[in-house]
Amino acid sequence: MSPGEERPVEGGAGGGGASELELLKLRAAERIDEAAERLGALSRAIWSAPELAYEEHRAHGVLTRFFQSEPPAASWTVRPHYHLATAFRAEWEPPGVRSAASPLHLGFLCEYDALPGIGHACGHNLIAEVGAAAALGVKGALETLPAPPPPVKVTVLGTPAEEEGGGKIDLIEAGAFKNLDVVFMAHPSQENAAYLPDVAEHDDIEKKIPNDVLFPSVTVKYYGKASHAAAYPWEGVNALDAAVLAYNNLSVLRQQMKPTWRVHEIKGEAHDYYNVLPNKSLRKAYIENGEKLGIEFISEEDAVLNGSSGSTDFGNVSFVVPGIHPYFYIGSDALNHTEQYTEAAGSQEAQFYTLRTAKALAMTALDVIFKPELLERIREDFKWKLQEEEFLNRVE
Repeated sequence: MSPGEERPVEGGAGGGGASELELLKLRAAERIDEAAERLGALSRAIWSAPELAYEEHRAHGVLTRFFQSEPPAASWTVRPHYHLATAFRAEWEPPGVRSAASPLHLGFLCEYDALPGIGHACGHNLIAEVGAAAALGVKGALETLPAPPPPVKVTVLGTPAEEEGGGKIDLIEAGAFKNLDVVFMAHPSQENAAYLPDVAEHDDIEKKIPNDVLFPSVTVKYYGKASHAAAYPWEGVNALDAAVLAYNNLSVLRQQMKPTWRVHEIKGEAHDYYNVLPNKSLRKAYIENGEKLGIEFISEEDAVLNGSSGSTDFGNVSFVVPGIHPYFYIGSDALNHTEQYTEAAGSQEAQFYTLRTAKALAMTALDVIFKPELLERIREDFKWKLQEEEFLNRVE
């Protein structure tokens, strides 16, 4: 197979491989539409009973039962309490894949923890719905093929405690992402963006609820050395002077800093959230598919100028496996982490935008399956971003 050539899609209509792949994408979208009522009920069940980090027992039960009851019977292999009490893993593979040496392994991530006092003000009920819907779309499309597809496995990971604690970091440490090739998830926001520059954040964060943005709670310590002020002051180190100079220098520097720059003195912890590594090839494919569905994305320049959307433990995932973490509009201009956004995340209007985003993710996943040259570019982008990050960390 020459570079740039797609895998043939068996059983499609039309003359060329491209039209057959596009037909397969339509089947994925149709499968999501067919499951819209069940997906909406899944989202509402999570939204109506918000649970905090590591305590999402009801959401865990709702999601695992969703996949256990997904027709045809027993089509998903579901592992509840996967490494964490409220994490899960659901897997599906076409017949015959288990005999394949190394199937392409795609992961779809669900979040479902809420915020204290204001519930699902970050729309994690919709993140769970998007992950589940996209996985159903890929599975449904592949099941329509008369011949077996390329060896592929679809996994849905339920990842608790994004708001506080970092459930994905726990799962990384437990090896849950070890055999995944590409991962997909999407986060509700005020606009459609294939990428926003989420930044690293300290593990110890203070939550002022309601209506406040989350800020890192950072302790910076300056150590001085006492000496006699008259006899030998040169032997001393003035910690207060160091703190004052650091503050003043950082303060005057801020007007020259770009929106994506961050300056810290931070003591790292075990569950620090990393910045999200972008993957330009995966992002390009997602934008192309989203635009076919009518999604209007903000420009990359606007995404950078708008600054960071916050922080996420998906950043840590992006350092171990290539992935995409786009943002999507849900029909409201309310800001995340507000009571107004809680209301918007549970609205019927949000369903259209949520399922449209799931379709775009499923279509992109099908591109990854049937376009081996795309998968190769995604892996190259991932490798170069890791090398760039390592270089930046060495020189800073």
